[in-house]
Amino acid sequence: MRAVRAVSAGSAVSAVSAVSAVSAVSAVSAVSAVSAVRDVHVRTVPAPAAAVGALLDRLGDEDDPLFPTPVWPPMRFDRPLGVGADGGHGFIRYRVAAYEPGRRIRFCFTGGESGWHEVTVRPLGPGSCRVEHVLESQLPFLQRLMWSLGIRAVHGTVVEEIFDNIERAATGRAPAPVRRPARVRLLNRLLWDRPRAVPLPAAARLAHGAFPHTDFQDAWQLELRPGMPQEPEAWQGVQRGAAFPVVGCTVQEILLGADARHLDFRASVHVADGRVTLGTVVRIHRTAGRLYFAVVRRVHPFMARMMLRRFHRRLALAAPSAGEREVARG
Repeated sequence: MRAVRAVSAGSAVSAVSAVSAVSAVSAVSAVSAVSAVRDVHVRTVPAPAAAVGALLDRLGDEDDPLFPTPVWPPMRFDRPLGVGADGGHGFIRYRVAAYEPGRRIRFCFTGGESGWHEVTVRPLGPGSCRVEHVLESQLPFLQRLMWSLGIRAVHGTVVEEIFDNIERAATGRAPAPVRRPARVRLLNRLLWDRPRAVPLPAAARLAHGAFPHTDFQDAWQLELRPGMPQEPEAWQGVQRGAAFPVVGCTVQEILLGADARHLDFRASVHVADGRVTLGTVVRIHRTAGRLYFAVVRRVHPFMARMMLRRFHRRLALAAPSAGEREVARG
């Protein structure tokens, strides 16, 4: 009787172990499962296919009339558009796998991702054409989850904004431009470029000459996306909520600041070589100034980065689209 019970207990334990093992294997399989993704966007454009194809051939150029910059990072390649050109936009990387000028471009994902996306222009008649964007990819579970939660919405918005720019550049107007959903606006804000610390540029002469000597200086820099303002005056509001007067201005730099009993402060916005740099120089007076700035300098880097990043995005959102810039160029 005891032997039977022992065997029964052993069988029960074995059964439980087997079920647990199967469950674990199933869980691992579910996590590692690969799912196919296919996403298609189509738009009919009231313009000849040849005109739209000519715009498509300028993707990735310095004066790219289609990719929706500066709201999104620009499309860039390591060489002129053609088979083998490596590049991408933002953290999405791909290589040109097929190119039929004026008709079709296929990009294959690189950097560990599998799949492709392509843009095709098909004539419908002498005065209209159909533009199609197709994406196909094989995504593991976690990437598929990210795709479903946010990337699909961002991808769809970017593609529709490309279509809007095709209409603007080819016809002069986009009758029903896409609107960015709240989720896309949130992800755009979270993924926005982050300033990096740099030396105060030597060309920022107003900042360097602000005081005979300085007790503190720093600088933070961001790349300018295509279409963003190049005039320093446009960046005067970078210190939002702190309306410091303008104390100097050149073609590349604007200097803001104020003097107080405990310290003198200058903020320099230098715009040159495709970059904007927010620099700070401080001259301290008396012990009170040193005590005050000992506290301020702990939060200053965070505040400077936040102000530059926020204003950078604000100007990008307000800038004309790539299609509008193409129309303005005539």
